[in-house]
Amino acid sequence: MIRLAAIQMSSQDHIQDNLDDARALLIEAARQGTQLAVLPENFACFAAGQQRQTAQHFDDIRLQLCIWARELNLWIVAGSIPCPYRPNGQSIADGRVRATSLLIDPAGNVVARYDKIHLFDVHVGDGTGQYCESATFEAGETPVCVNTPWGKLGMMICYDLRFPELALNLRQQGAEILSAPSAFTYTTGKMHWQLLLRARAIDTQCIVVGAGQTGHHGQRQTWGHSAVVDSRGEIIGERVTGGSGLIMACYDRSVLTAWRQAMPLMDHRRLS
Repeated sequence: MIRLAAIQMSSQDHIQDNLDDARALLIEAARQGTQLAVLPENFACFAAGQQRQTAQHFDDIRLQLCIWARELNLWIVAGSIPCPYRPNGQSIADGRVRATSLLIDPAGNVVARYDKIHLFDVHVGDGTGQYCESATFEAGETPVCVNTPWGKLGMMICYDLRFPELALNLRQQGAEILSAPSAFTYTTGKMHWQLLLRARAIDTQCIVVGAGQTGHHGQRQTWGHSAVVDSRGEIIGERVTGGSGLIMACYDRSVLTAWRQAMPLMDHRRLS
């Protein structure tokens, strides 16, 4: 049995204030017995045009997270942070950055890095209108699935949720838990957030942890409603109020295993 926390934030444009908020929420999660906590996308800074500036602090932010994980004896999925270099250490030559999610263990070690594969280049009928992540971000190319004490964790970020082939790839690598730090717009979140979390859980028979941004961030408004969905597609924890906070849920690996044995979807797949 593992106790999970999806942490919801309303990050703004001041890095230290956001880090202070994240630390306070992680402390509360640890106090409540959490073993694995997921922070949202852009938790360290959520402001238009500041991705490159935030990326300059990537290593300092990573160090802080490693210290917190060790102090709190906590596994942390560090949402997403703009990173100025690729996993091999090579700088991104054109000035773009990568949206990077880190998995940090209770010893303070970074045990996995995932760079967001699917970039949000869409038109949304909201106050921002046009979103073009590829103007600032370079896409990652490698799905990441990593061992934890409770089974393998597959890592996703926000827009990745719309692509079932990524989730299925992670399941084929052995994933039992999927992390989904996000910052869904209010418009798209209202339409699809809960539906997508449940769909990816049903597709993969994994537990899905969706940690979201909420509120206003300059002209942008995000949906929130952070949630945890079990391997049968049932919502087992959801934050229905706005503002920063966390929701807790317990994951029983034996329930997941029994469900997969009762309905062996991976064995039945014919088109893959």
